[in-house]
Amino acid sequence: MSVFVLVHGSWHDGEAWTDVAGELRKLGHEAHHPTMAGHGIDADRDVSHDDCVASFADYISEYDLTDVVLVGHSFGGSVIARLAAQIPEKIRRLVFWNAFVPAHGTSVLDNAPPAYQEMLPQLAALSTDNSAMLPWEIWRDAFIGDADLARAQETYRMLTPEPVGPSVEKLDMRAFYDLTTVPRSYVLCHDDAGLPPGDPQYGYLANARRLGVFRLVTLDGSHEVLYTNPSLLAEKLVLAGRD
Repeated sequence: MSVFVLVHGSWHDGEAWTDVAGELRKLGHEAHHPTMAGHGIDADRDVSHDDCVASFADYISEYDLTDVVLVGHSFGGSVIARLAAQIPEKIRRLVFWNAFVPAHGTSVLDNAPPAYQEMLPQLAALSTDNSAMLPWEIWRDAFIGDADLARAQETYRMLTPEPVGPSVEKLDMRAFYDLTTVPRSYVLCHDDAGLPPGDPQYGYLANARRLGVFRLVTLDGSHEVLYTNPSLLAEKLVLAGRD
């Protein structure tokens, strides 16, 4: 039995993991999926990347979790990397699922394609709280192309505006890159067009290569396979998280 802590990505909250967590429990594992600071309905969007990390550090401490398989989706990859550097003694393995692994001194947005680098600040400037909502067209085609239209619309309604501050902060990643005691896995969905497939600078494998030695687990599905095939994703997370 493994203890999974599931860290969501941008525009999501912890409820996005509900179906996957249920599948992990069916397989005999423990699964936790709290919501990150600044995310969800009516959340205060004035948060830092440190606040995002602290929300999971506090949760792990409150529930006295140890030997954790810490899973990060998309933006959540930057969170689990920095969290593991703070509490390595509590983490059994890091699992990055189609996730950002920022280079030291860069922001998450620095590691996204130029179109995103332009779009998010522009959308945030139109808001009253420095947040940005993902446009429907990007969600439908780049993020959840493996869903039918009804499911894509249903899940889009679950999204909330993303605080842009944590995505543009330059991150101190030195402690993570100096960390040698926590093994890493990377879970890669073949049908994910959220980042340019195969792009040597901005693609998912460009992020994965920063992990050094890592286990690669692949599956069919989009960036949002947690909504479209949660049982398959759960199976792959178990493979990625085992010793």
